[in-house]
Amino acid sequence: MANGAQIIDINMDEGMLDSQTAMVRLLHLIAGEPDVARVPIMLDSSKWSVIEAGLKCVQGKAIVNSISLKEGEEIFLEHARKVMRYGAAVVVMAFDEKGQADTVERKVAICERAYGLLTERIGFAPQDIVFDPNIFAVATGIENTTATAWISSRRRGDQTAHAGVPCERRVSNVSFSFRATIRCARRCTRCSSITPSAPDSPWGS
Repeated sequence: MANGAQIIDINMDEGMLDSQTAMVRLLHLIAGEPDVARVPIMLDSSKWSVIEAGLKCVQGKAIVNSISLKEGEEIFLEHARKVMRYGAAVVVMAFDEKGQADTVERKVAICERAYGLLTERIGFAPQDIVFDPNIFAVATGIENTTATAWISSRRRGDQTAHAGVPCERRVSNVSFSFRATIRCARRCTRCSSITPSAPDSPWGS
């Protein structure tokens, strides 16, 4: 908070923790801290039960991180309806039934599909949707997992139906393989941060 945080991301997914109990306890503690409670809380977990437990006790408008099409459309929409019921916003990951999107085409296609399901099927507010097209590290030696696909998908986002929907950056992921080389890591992250999709584009927010 002292450094200007605009969102507090809370993740309690750790093997030695009861994640659900830990999430609820921390949120109750935060509620009594005015300096912390005044910014939005992002409920970050791979377990839906943990996210829903957090939604039940968080104050104000929360952000759910995240839902995806990994388990199919019905589960995706079921979770989205609950997010709506709690008045929260949502991060949508670029996953589908075939796995994580790794190309520009798959990233854009999955985001378009998710956008259509959310806005047309259940009336989810577009301003409450944030896409995470999944950014991969560079120089890992793994084929087809480059950051360039993520950067290109940001540009393509402005030409689609969901052009007004913001896109999560997480640009630090680009430089994971350079963690021991600080100068190189910083240059990678800066390059990704300033690569625009379009002037004033929410995909670059």
